Amino acid sequence: MTHEIYIYILIMSVVTLAIRILPLTLIRGEIKNVTLKSFLYYVPYVTLAVMTFPAILDATQSQISGALALIAGMAAAFFGASLFKVSLTCCAVVFVAELFL
Repeated sequence: MTHEIYIYILIMSVVTLAIRILPLTLIRGEIKNVTLKSFLYYVPYVTLAVMTFPAILDATQSQISGALALIAGMAAAFFGASLFKVSLTCCAVVFVAELFL
């Protein structure tokens, strides 16, 4: 049983290192493909959104108040509000929604 755990850890570390080392060794020059450049440009934003979106809906007592706060925050950001104002708007919407729902 304990030997299997070491095998699993070894396999996970090899896969993790391969994912991080292979791009550095295979891609030496500048990337000229516009599609690949655009894909790589948006990867951090998509990753952050994928990790954040479920947390927005699950951080409140009901998913409805989280969804309302998300919509209000998106509207505030669209109209040029600062990050602080967007967060205050979202907090206020969640507070009011939790009172009435």
